[in-house]
Amino acid sequence: MPASFDFSVSPFDCLSADEQRLVRDHVDVGYFREGATLLAPGVEPAHLFVVIKGRVQQFDGDECVASYGPDDCFDGRALVAGKASSRFVAQEEVLVHLVARQAVSELISRNATFGALLFADLSQKLNAIAEQAVAQERQSLALGRVGEAYLRTAHAVDADDDIVSVVKVFQARHTGNVLVRDARAQPPRTGVFTTTGLQRAVLQGTPLERLPVRDFATFELVTVRPQDSLVEALALMIRHQVHRLVVMDGERVVGFLEQLDLLSFLSNHSYLITVQIVQAEDLAALARAAEQVTRLTALLWRGGAKAGAIARLVGELNAKLFERAWALIAPQDLFENSCLFVMGSEGRGEQLLKTDQDNGLVLRDGYDCPHDLAAICQRFSDALTSFGYPECPGRIMISNPQWRQPAEAFGQMVRRWLLMPDAESLIALAIFIDARPVCGDAALLAQVRAEVDRLLSDSDALLARFAAAIDAFEQESGWWNRLFFLGDGDKALDLKKAGIFPLVHGVRSLAFEARLACTGTVERIEALCAMGRLPRGVGAELVDSLHFFMGLKLQAGLDARGGSNGRLIHVESLTSLQRDLLKDALAAVKRFQAMLRHRYRLDML
Repeated sequence: MPASFDFSVSPFDCLSADEQRLVRDHVDVGYFREGATLLAPGVEPAHLFVVIKGRVQQFDGDECVASYGPDDCFDGRALVAGKASSRFVAQEEVLVHLVARQAVSELISRNATFGALLFADLSQKLNAIAEQAVAQERQSLALGRVGEAYLRTAHAVDADDDIVSVVKVFQARHTGNVLVRDARAQPPRTGVFTTTGLQRAVLQGTPLERLPVRDFATFELVTVRPQDSLVEALALMIRHQVHRLVVMDGERVVGFLEQLDLLSFLSNHSYLITVQIVQAEDLAALARAAEQVTRLTALLWRGGAKAGAIARLVGELNAKLFERAWALIAPQDLFENSCLFVMGSEGRGEQLLKTDQDNGLVLRDGYDCPHDLAAICQRFSDALTSFGYPECPGRIMISNPQWRQPAEAFGQMVRRWLLMPDAESLIALAIFIDARPVCGDAALLAQVRAEVDRLLSDSDALLARFAAAIDAFEQESGWWNRLFFLGDGDKALDLKKAGIFPLVHGVRSLAFEARLACTGTVERIEALCAMGRLPRGVGAELVDSLHFFMGLKLQAGLDARGGSNGRLIHVESLTSLQRDLLKDALAAVKRFQAMLRHRYRLDML
């Protein structure tokens, strides 16, 4: 066999030594002139083609749907189906490895990962990649599951038991928390009693044997499942500011996951970032905490954590960071009579690395701020800049008077966006409906957001104009050709324009029409699928694509070669598997755009 065969590229990098030997025994080299057809529709392929040199284009009819360069392989699906459905033509002189069909069939039957990477869809490919490294990653933060950490036994007491009896359980069981079963409540409920509740009982001054534990238990449980990731558990602790979670398998309580036990399992002190934020006494201390968030992001990603889970954790940390900064800067009366909110990727919970500020402030109607509001808001924007969040070029920040208004005035502005829609107002509307409260009175933001639902009519024209932004960068980016023809011109792909924005805005448009209150793209997709407004297969494909884009963008940003926080991807630097996945993900977005064009009749605008 040719000595040049490279087993380090996908899908051959998952083969065992015996499986590699099988390839060596059944491979040859083929040469094709420019313009030659390597495989035609209806033909039964005899080989799997692996490109050594040159480029091959795939055509469905007259449309070029894919392009293959060095280390890429095709057509695995034709081998499985028994015949090709596309035409593969040499764009230039091409040299390929030809792996015999018999050997490929045997590899597929022996190695499920090889088969998935060769011809499966995007979701299966991503799952196969995860399975390749599962043994190595199970002890990492990435795939660490709640059920793998140390869970403390959940001892139960009756809600009518007195505090003294429960303290005796604490002593006997060497614990500081118990479950409280309240059978008298309708319906019956379960709560938690901890040493914090004990302190409140002591401070009452009433003899403890006369106080039922019911009165000092918390019945709003913060729960996780054994299969949930430890990253998600950590995010819940941060969001709810609790030191323990109740682990439940269906209706059954498995035990308690304590903060200290979680930290010991993770072998890093990421929770300490939250402590550092909450206890920060000045902006300089917050700036140091902000630096730790970026370091944690890199640690999690390089440890194998998934982009979606990292984004959730980073979102919770950023929310705490912004809340503490506002609390340090804003006087107490302003803090209590306003709602600070974030928008953009931060509002959707999809931010990984620091991006431009996108925030606003809703003031309570009738509140007359006795302070220099403009100076306070400018100081907040300056603080975020010092934390590494640059000012928004479009001035969508609370330092801009347009984005800090009383609720009624804010509502009037939203009404103008809806009733007199133009390009600028539709952009503002799209940004605003991703808004998520950070601190203050969240009801103020909800009051303004309700204006959208109240005034949104079933106007096909408005919905179409709103959705039309999915094509805003179609001609400008030229991503499809750039991805296919890597040897020509600029090789940098703007991932936000090519994939992330049309996907996110397309989902946002459907959510807008359905009047969904959730802001996360994945949450919106799940809700739309549940409502029957989006096929579940399409929804799953979009979720996989979004998370792949986020991971690729994060990796480029951390490598400091992507520019614009990883937005620019140099495709030629990707592995063959990454290029293959990128093609699949971008093709999924392209199909989604076509679906939306048909739904909203965008060709008629």
